[in-house]
Amino acid sequence: MGSRKALVYLTVTVIISVGLSSVFLVLLGMPDFIPKFLALSLSDSINPCTFAVYTMLLIALSVRGLGGRAFYLVGISFISAVYISYYTLGLGLAFLAGRVPLRWAAYFAIAFGAYTVLTGIYERSRVGGKRTLRKLAFSRGGSVVGAMLLGFFVSTTLLPCSAGPYIVYAAIISRSPEMVPVLLALYNAVFILPLLLILLAFGSLRERKDVSRAMVRHSGELSVVSGVLIAVIGFWLLR
Repeated sequence: MGSRKALVYLTVTVIISVGLSSVFLVLLGMPDFIPKFLALSLSDSINPCTFAVYTMLLIALSVRGLGGRAFYLVGISFISAVYISYYTLGLGLAFLAGRVPLRWAAYFAIAFGAYTVLTGIYERSRVGGKRTLRKLAFSRGGSVVGAMLLGFFVSTTLLPCSAGPYIVYAAIISRSPEMVPVLLALYNAVFILPLLLILLAFGSLRERKDVSRAMVRHSGELSVVSGVLIAVIGFWLLR
């Protein structure tokens, strides 16, 4: 049942992401950028590492018996912290990536895509600091401040997982400095969309945990899909 709901949830995530980003990019006069944007942002948003940490938080909230308004407040705090810290990180990456030839970013995308595919095939975890994350989730995850701390911490520990598409994306958009803030905002909206949907779309904590756990169980397949998308963008940039 969890896997079926996870599939429905993934489908809805992709449909909403495609719809919203396509509309915004057309309004910004950048329709040609839609395929690259979707490939990179979706490969990042379905990242199994994020769901691994999110599952820890949901289990911690379940153990504490948190529900109702308090549950949503803690969940929104975690997601907001991830958005803010990831956006800030993106500004720094765009600044640095603007000084790197785009061809280098293409080679990096191909290499990182291959690495991601291999970790998916051999089911190797790419989450750093698991023990620290688990401790933080269970000791402080039940409060707004604790959830925000976890969200900020997650954004740095997920770098081995998510650095690939984000660095490539930063390198691409850095060629249009005036558009960087808006394009980063849109990218990160797609990045947090899966977390937001799990929080708001499912009626019970058990359903949320089931879907999040199902995503983690299929982390190998998700990693392969993500890696292929990143590598394709790399080859595309080399054309």
